[in-house]
Amino acid sequence: MPAPYRSTPVFDERTLPDALRRRHNTKAGVWGIVRVLEGRLKLTYVDPPSAVVLEQGGSGLLLPQQDHFVEPLGPMKMRVDFYDTPPDQA
Repeated sequence: MPAPYRSTPVFDERTLPDALRRRHNTKAGVWGIVRVLEGRLKLTYVDPPSAVVLEQGGSGLLLPQQDHFVEPLGPMKMRVDFYDTPPDQA
């Protein structure tokens, strides 16, 4: 698996930026993996509409320019890793 070229800080339910709680996307040519380190997080994809609840140790793939947002489901810790080639999701 390629190493991410950048990662966000680890956020919890209090420090998660509003920008990640609202509709946003990755840039062209950028994949992301939302990684839940503790707790639970809802990841919502805007188009096509779908949502998944990620548990501790789980991850969700973000495709380039894919609109999405996240919502903490209680106490949690998460980060996003960014890749410039399609990552394995492990």
